[in-house]
Amino acid sequence: MAGTINMGILSDRQIRTGFVDGWIASEKALDADQIQPASLDLRLGAVAYRVRASFLPGPTVTVADRIQQLRLHEIDLTRGAVLETGCVYIVPLLESLALPPEIEASANPKSSTGRLDIFTRVITDRAQAFDTIPPGYVGPLYLEVSPRTFPILARTGSRLSQIRFRRGDTRLSDAALNALHLASPITDRKPMIANGLCLSIDLEGSGAIVGYRAKRHTDVVDVDQRAALDMLDFWEPISRRGRAELILDPDQFYILVSREAVHVPPEHAAEMVAFDPLVGEFRVHYAGFFDPGFGNSAAGGAGSRAVLEVRSHEVPFILEHGQTVGRLVYETMSERPAVLYGAGAGSNYQAQGLKLSKHFRLP
Repeated sequence: MAGTINMGILSDRQIRTGFVDGWIASEKALDADQIQPASLDLRLGAVAYRVRASFLPGPTVTVADRIQQLRLHEIDLTRGAVLETGCVYIVPLLESLALPPEIEASANPKSSTGRLDIFTRVITDRAQAFDTIPPGYVGPLYLEVSPRTFPILARTGSRLSQIRFRRGDTRLSDAALNALHLASPITDRKPMIANGLCLSIDLEGSGAIVGYRAKRHTDVVDVDQRAALDMLDFWEPISRRGRAELILDPDQFYILVSREAVHVPPEHAAEMVAFDPLVGEFRVHYAGFFDPGFGNSAAGGAGSRAVLEVRSHEVPFILEHGQTVGRLVYETMSERPAVLYGAGAGSNYQAQGLKLSKHFRLP
């Protein structure tokens, strides 16, 4: 089967074929918008296990075995349940895999998940790394869920994570990325390319607000409800004033935005990758996948900013306008998707600037 797939990230059509051919399976029928241009949303199953600590099962152990050793209690998700901040939960997912030997996969939180500061990682049986599914893996998928800032209401079928399938070495070299930019610009600025497209922070902004700082001790966020919450009950807007800099308070969560408007051409996908921690002790993102057509004129975009989910560790840290804070790695698609990002109903962040998750309404 996989021999008929070109090298690259698998498209929406190829993911659908995976269900037909049986190497992707689900306990329930797919949601209408569950398959994205270059990824598949993963859905929570019927139960969540509160565990004492995060874990990797290791090369000889299943996740179910480790759950039995570490579980504190079991939570029914079929009618919805609150997952508390500071706790670690393991949730069996509705989807499972029987990957061909040529196909591997990786997972990332969905954009809305990252913007809510929900820490998620996919785990497989006998895994030695999170969010990484080796070629030929056969077995169930589990999601580690740990809300960091807001308690969340989730239920069977809630979609917090996504998975991307690939065949072969799909990453563009810096030389190939430069050539791509000349043929189809990947940013509205002169690109700084070093192991991917470097992104910098925008603390000047085009309006009065340059970011948001999360409030503590808030109400619950229902992860499946759109525009149901007053933004000001959960977020403190950060105004532009004085020097274009921001002191990050330790363990405080911020939503900021890149200076660069990003374009992902239809035959490519991109992923935000961890930035070198030697430049500052802060984390810049949770959600990482950028689909084909993101910010691209072919899909109704005119460049979309990269929203950055920022958290400082241990000590206060000053961010200055224009400081490099992240990198986008571009990859080749196996084929052009049938539907580009921005053309489907599930495209919530096309042509975005500074933007909170879809759960909040502006005052």
